[in-house]
Amino acid sequence: MLDWNPALYRRYEDERTRPAQELLARVPHPGPARVVDLGCGPGNSTELLVARYPGARVTGIDNSEAMLQSARERLPGVDFAWGDIAQWVPDVAPDLIYANAALQWVAGHETLIPRLFESLAPGGVLAVQMPDNRQEPTHRLMREVAAQAPWREPIGDADRLRTELLGIQGYYDLLAPRAARVDVWHTIYQHTMDSAGAIVEWVRGTGLKPFVDPLPQGLRDSYLAEYERRIDQAYAVRADGKRLLAFPRMFIVAQRHP
Repeated sequence: MLDWNPALYRRYEDERTRPAQELLARVPHPGPARVVDLGCGPGNSTELLVARYPGARVTGIDNSEAMLQSARERLPGVDFAWGDIAQWVPDVAPDLIYANAALQWVAGHETLIPRLFESLAPGGVLAVQMPDNRQEPTHRLMREVAAQAPWREPIGDADRLRTELLGIQGYYDLLAPRAARVDVWHTIYQHTMDSAGAIVEWVRGTGLKPFVDPLPQGLRDSYLAEYERRIDQAYAVRADGKRLLAFPRMFIVAQRHP
């Protein structure tokens, strides 16, 4: 997959940052000394952490050099480092591991989530937010178009391009025996979008990326045209001429025993 595009990602930064704010608001730790923003992207979530915990040492981790560069320009006083979440291990146990819209790209949650949780300092908190939109029209239609010729062969197995989440109950059961407290919830945001094309632009910054990146330019253009045609049919025009993009997200906050 090609590197991420921070400018494209940030076109809907306010909408993407809202769940990050709501996740942070439910973190129960009063004053963590070491905070890790795991999958920090362009630094919009890191900025929230720095503002809430001004005395903490905050570190942003990402596997995209483009995102890290954008984050460093945004927050020059913060430490940002390259890291692969699948193998990442902290040098010193953090008081807060905060992962906003990142872990859905990493496989093996049955082992990943406990490993991250157990790497925390005593009393530390794991705070996770993940899009839960695999069955929404935006993502179902990605797979449907990708399964057809002429896009099927260069894209490959579309089902492998996104980690299957365990569900709210699954994550609760995974963490509850280990944790002092676990808080899980699910929110469906309704984002007002100007057009079907705007919906396509939104997902091009994230979920659509693994589908279009393998395609040569001609097939990429035709894939996006067919995808937008189907999006136009799936999302009805509302009374004001706009579309409503339903976007489910899953939240998990778990705290270790002191």
